[in-house]
Amino acid sequence: MQRASRHRCDDVTAATADEREMSATRSVQQEPEIPRLIHRDADIVVLDKPSGLATLADRSGAPNLWDALPDLLGCKPYLVHRLDKGTSGVMVVALNPATQATLTRAFNARQVRKFYLARVVGLPSPPGRSLLIDLPLRPGRKSRFRVAGQRADILRLAAGWHLSQYDGSGHESRTRLRTLATTPDERTSLVLLEPISGRTHQLRVHLSWIGHPILGDMLYGQPGSPLQSASRLELHCHRLVVPRFGSFSAQLPGHWPSCS
Repeated sequence: MQRASRHRCDDVTAATADEREMSATRSVQQEPEIPRLIHRDADIVVLDKPSGLATLADRSGAPNLWDALPDLLGCKPYLVHRLDKGTSGVMVVALNPATQATLTRAFNARQVRKFYLARVVGLPSPPGRSLLIDLPLRPGRKSRFRVAGQRADILRLAAGWHLSQYDGSGHESRTRLRTLATTPDERTSLVLLEPISGRTHQLRVHLSWIGHPILGDMLYGQPGSPLQSASRLELHCHRLVVPRFGSFSAQLPGHWPSCS
């Protein structure tokens, strides 16, 4: 099957970062699971992508979703968006060029609402309270991304986090965060995240820079921390709301423990 020939620069950078992350976690990676079918009609297929399965081929030669889709679907798929290798959850695939164009415009115009669940270190906010992470991002070293400012300039106010000083060198990046539950000792929490912008690794960078990295994040987590010993990134695309097509959701992966 012919692969898509055009990708955004963000996608290429993210793919490189995925490869770096894979080499760092090879000892704990398991064989990827098969995607679960959520919905199919004449125009789209909605899948629940498992963690550990890359969307596109990389230099590792490991199995990837895109090479498997023709056999799984029995037809040619058309790429609309991607999830990081470690991220599980809802992914929409077009079944014809017209639908691909429609969906690509919707994603690029930020008309598709995305909701993620993540297990993070600590307690970012009181359970039930929504806050805004308003921290611009820019490329960093080794294909990673970072906040376009200094950690010391990140302020936590009543409404959320923002930079006290900003030189305009980054791209606008905003994430809504709401804590759903926390463990009795408040060492880890389950949070609901909605990226308002759509930067590469936005959720992972934002959570890391406010001091609450996602569990299992080998790129942006706290090196050597026992809380980062999870074998998989605990970030899950829980729901996508797609104009004209509907709302699609995927339940939490079975290996996630309870926060209660």
